[in-house]
Amino acid sequence: MNFNQLSALFINCTLKRSPEKSHTDGLIDISKSIMEKNGVSVETIRLIDHEIASGIYPDMAEHGWEKDEWPEVFEKVKKADILVLTTPIWLGDKSSECAKAIERLYAMSAMTNNKGQYLYYGKVAGCLITGNEDGAKHCAMNMLYSLQHLGYSIPPQADAAWLGEIGPGKSYLDEGSGGPENDFTNRNTTFMTYNLMHLAKMLKDAGGFPVGGNQRTEWDNGNHFEFENPEYR
Repeated sequence: MNFNQLSALFINCTLKRSPEKSHTDGLIDISKSIMEKNGVSVETIRLIDHEIASGIYPDMAEHGWEKDEWPEVFEKVKKADILVLTTPIWLGDKSSECAKAIERLYAMSAMTNNKGQYLYYGKVAGCLITGNEDGAKHCAMNMLYSLQHLGYSIPPQADAAWLGEIGPGKSYLDEGSGGPENDFTNRNTTFMTYNLMHLAKMLKDAGGFPVGGNQRTEWDNGNHFEFENPEYR
């Protein structure tokens, strides 16, 4: 298939600023390389490299914060057909940067596209997780639920993870960790990547997610799409 009309954005929610080594970047590179070999335009950012305010408004600089670079990052989110949210595991959960990313995505979720649907309709999302403690499936459940609730479409098997030995063991890119050679992780990451591309292409070729009973602008204008409140029958 031809995927060269697609674009993807990986948001790495590591707690390490560039250029410090991020183990999560190692797993991102596998998926990113597959996408690029298939013609997808790919960009990766570390959220922590930007001054992103906490909050659930589109621009927190208008709500007491001195600076908020989220609006600039969000421009990249809007342009991407595929969003891959990635995180390390800390205390069995996603990182604080990942929680912030989801909150800021949520801040924009009431916006609509040119069809009157919520803005993330027609876009596809998945997640990648690394760590040397338990919690990969817990993180994936939370992240994928959040992304679909905001309007992203989630394909089959849209997550992949690598976990090292539980405790203070080796991390993904550490020499001898076995991470880059792990067949289970490599298979899941590859399947996730192709599933993201397939669904994104299907939606792009279809002109986005189908319209019908899902337009916020129509609902606000009084068109309730055959909904009838039983109290008013």
